[in-house]
Amino acid sequence: MKKFLKISLILLSVIFIAAVSGYIYLQSEFPKIDKAPDIKIEPTAERLSRGKYLFNSVFACVDCHSQRDVNKFSGPVIPGTEGMGGQKLDEEFGLPGTFYTKNITPAGVGDWTDGELLRAITEGVSKDGEPLFPLMPYLTYGKADKEDIYSVIAYMRTLPPVVNEVPKSKPNFPLNFIQRTIPEKNNFSSKPNPLDKIASGKYLVDNGGCTDCHTQSEKGEPKPNMFLAGGTQLPLPANMIVTSANLTPDMETGLGKWTKEDFIKKFRAMNELAHENKTINPGEFNTYMPWSVYAGMTDEDLGNMYEFLRTIPPVNNRVEKFGEKSKY
Repeated sequence: MKKFLKISLILLSVIFIAAVSGYIYLQSEFPKIDKAPDIKIEPTAERLSRGKYLFNSVFACVDCHSQRDVNKFSGPVIPGTEGMGGQKLDEEFGLPGTFYTKNITPAGVGDWTDGELLRAITEGVSKDGEPLFPLMPYLTYGKADKEDIYSVIAYMRTLPPVVNEVPKSKPNFPLNFIQRTIPEKNNFSSKPNPLDKIASGKYLVDNGGCTDCHTQSEKGEPKPNMFLAGGTQLPLPANMIVTSANLTPDMETGLGKWTKEDFIKKFRAMNELAHENKTINPGEFNTYMPWSVYAGMTDEDLGNMYEFLRTIPPVNNRVEKFGEKSKY
């Protein structure tokens, strides 16, 4: 009996030492990202114009980093909250923890350098050296055109400061350790030639975050052969569920029968509906799709997105877009 207890004690000691060593290693060695670059981004008129467009439409920064009126169709941004952050996203949305979007107005990041903002947006490391959860799509933005990111940062500096103390995000175990290994060095690309409509559309779809909702994921990884096939379920009040649409060119369950004009008109029509300011009662259909945000894109950009979506593999995946949670 004494021998058994002795062996058990030794094993527990080994496990404890290994756990402590692993913790110290992760805390001291990760994230493996360099210091923030020493840069100064000049707020040229061109950058401010481009940054405003990207922030408010293509990248949809304003959608996550503001307060949304969930009692209105499509949850429009509440005027005066642009950039203040504080949206809560947790297990109810299928996430491994409780996360809050950052205050990115000058009241929240005014003491950050341009290099620190660049590192956070494109490499996933905060001013204090801590990793960001990739709900912030830094893995995508790190492959965007660097000048586009510069433009977004320049525009962010012009936002009215909004004081809003945002709670600290709390990833669940073991993600709180694993997420330290996720940030990676940015690898910027160049914007496609404007004449290449498909490549331009891909750039917009990638950086517009379409895959976040329109590609199902499992344990943080995209499901195989389901790229942009919809089916992601999101909770609504009164125990209801809304499901993302199939964007593939499948003739029966996707956008196969849509023309480019249909695609663009959909954004324009839904934008008008979002601006009707109609109150949505619990149990009535609503959507998280920020129509009024993406509707700010030009017809040319929306058309290029359509051209790219026509090239992806069609997936037969019929989606019931709205229903009671108990049915799923």
